[in-house]
Amino acid sequence: MKMKPNHYLILGVLCLLVGLQFRVLEKVVLNPESTLFLAQRLGSKADATTAQMLHTTGFEAALPRKEFESPRWCGWAFFTLGGFLVLHSLLLPKPS
Repeated sequence: MKMKPNHYLILGVLCLLVGLQFRVLEKVVLNPESTLFLAQRLGSKADATTAQMLHTTGFEAALPRKEFESPRWCGWAFFTLGGFLVLHSLLLPKPS
């Protein structure tokens, strides 16, 4: 499938919105269920077992929550990419 100007425009707007999201939020703290999911899929076996035991016994506060911090440049990179794609979609010839 060939990319048309409308595809570039939508992709550019989405990149602009993702860049805005990265610039607005400094840190994301996951809830206990998401932290447990990541511990089971990506963590070590001991971490996953401890997290599962704390979750099933109801000690939600004892379960350390996973935090993600985005770098400052990430939002600007998405802004730049989105702006380029929007301008590119405006400069492409219209399909006939």
